[in-house]
Amino acid sequence: MNLPTVFIDGDQGTTGLQIHDRLRDRGDLRLITLPAAERKDARQRAQAINDCDIAILCLPDAAAREAVAFIENPNVRVIDASSAHRTQPDWVYGFPEMAAGQARRIAEAVRVTNPGCYPTGAIALLRPLVQAGLLPRDYPVAVSAISGYSGGGRAAIEAHEAGASPSVAPSQVYGLALEHKHTPEMQLHADLEHRPFFVPAYGAYRQGIVLTVPIELRLLPAGVDGERLHACLASRYSGEAHVQVMPLAQAEATTHLDPLALNGTNDLRLAVFVNARRGQVLLAAVFDNLGKGASGAAVQNLDLMLGGA
Repeated sequence: MNLPTVFIDGDQGTTGLQIHDRLRDRGDLRLITLPAAERKDARQRAQAINDCDIAILCLPDAAAREAVAFIENPNVRVIDASSAHRTQPDWVYGFPEMAAGQARRIAEAVRVTNPGCYPTGAIALLRPLVQAGLLPRDYPVAVSAISGYSGGGRAAIEAHEAGASPSVAPSQVYGLALEHKHTPEMQLHADLEHRPFFVPAYGAYRQGIVLTVPIELRLLPAGVDGERLHACLASRYSGEAHVQVMPLAQAEATTHLDPLALNGTNDLRLAVFVNARRGQVLLAAVFDNLGKGASGAAVQNLDLMLGGA
């Protein structure tokens, strides 16, 4: 039996290491790795990419584009975990639960671009509401999120854990130029007319995300309330193995959200918090930035492309 071969280009980075850990003991595929001396050798990388069935790119954007340019074998399929191709129309967006039929499109794709961590939560919350006409496409969307410091990559992890990075404050807001590279991805795949206002932050913990989107009910179509927003999300993700929508009664009893709650899983938990008296709703998502926000999503896409569930 010829097992499908998978090559991780960039398997020493944060996402690459996590994907390698998830795949190394599997008996249904053969994992290709390069010796340390060859990992940055363009010729060796090109050979490995062209010899595999599926290449997973865990690289900076420029290096990911370079890796794709190496491909001469038309049978090679790609999952790109960088942000290089997330808004490209000829790449399939690797968020299986995003829309009906998306998992099938991923399964059949030659080029799949893995979602960014923050966009995963924002798109999961916003797209169903926009598509259902409950949230206008021109709504002035604001997204705020806090991620574990592992979102900064391997260098940030090493600096933080070596004590070289300041970690006294509970969080460090960044992206203050309002040019975060995830913003166009959010706008495109959430089907928004305007660029969302996105404010990210890193917390003094390793991994996990809480992302929120405030909604003013007065700006929504007549008759749309928190219950209808919740019902839309619950209906959209009903039956999805990796997306949970918190029941409204549970949300009402919830006083805080723990960004670490789903660490180590490939799950995404959505919630709708309603203050009907104030006419305000808070949409929220909790997930692991290294799980559903990165390596977990890549492995989920890989399994789809290999013909699994």
